[in-house]
Amino acid sequence: MEPREITLGHSPDPDDAFMFYALTRGKLDTGGLIFKEVVEGIEQLNHRAVEGELTITALSVHAYGYVADKYALLPCGGSFGDRVGPLVVARRPMTVGELADVRIGVPGTMTSAYLLLKLLLTNFRFEVLPFDQIPQAVMEGKVDAGLLIHEGQITYEKFGLHPVVDLGQWWYADTGLPVPLGVNAIRKDMGQELIKKIVPLLSESIRYALSHRVEAVAHAMQYARGMDAESTDRFVGMYVNDWTLDMGEKGKEAIARLLARGHRAGLLPRPVSIEFV
Repeated sequence: MEPREITLGHSPDPDDAFMFYALTRGKLDTGGLIFKEVVEGIEQLNHRAVEGELTITALSVHAYGYVADKYALLPCGGSFGDRVGPLVVARRPMTVGELADVRIGVPGTMTSAYLLLKLLLTNFRFEVLPFDQIPQAVMEGKVDAGLLIHEGQITYEKFGLHPVVDLGQWWYADTGLPVPLGVNAIRKDMGQELIKKIVPLLSESIRYALSHRVEAVAHAMQYARGMDAESTDRFVGMYVNDWTLDMGEKGKEAIARLLARGHRAGLLPRPVSIEFV
């Protein structure tokens, strides 16, 4: 195969870096495909997907509701929380009911975390902030509470913050399903032949990282933002699991359930026709 560059978008967090370590650092025979990393925050990747800019991209499940015409979902690489998910924290102990009356810092309105919080609360005041600035903003009183994703779910105690609700636990109690947060999507216009070559490579990259965990975690540490190796490994373990290797029928059901509920609640403009590779 003639060398061909494939743009691969992922967010600057340890679990994505862990998953794509082998693929982007020359650990696998890619048959002439050159995977070029594009590392940006998930909300930026969501908006880039609206324009169809990247070949493969990490994507919020929520955002797929806006790009299903351009992208198909891959069966591997997804982030599912098994009774754990985005976390709402506050400067003082607070009940879920009180959240409706305070200002909440959120990491973006196309994130799955935001969609989940809207399903829980319906209406609340919010301010969009970079995800890694939310804990500090809550601590300093710039917002009353914060919706945490990525490493903030582990490091929030360093800021003296109190957990209010884990949206992954809430979703499981309500549905009995893992909470679908992120997915990998591929542009449909790449064609079936190329897509069939790419999918096994993504799966192989995840398996390589799991079987070479120490070196893959060491690579992921560049995005750890205040976490030590043990905490980084723990965070990776939260979101790189059996669902990541293959979301299976239950994972697909969780995605369909979240998007359907989002549409029924008026949070997505139209019903979503989900296409899986």
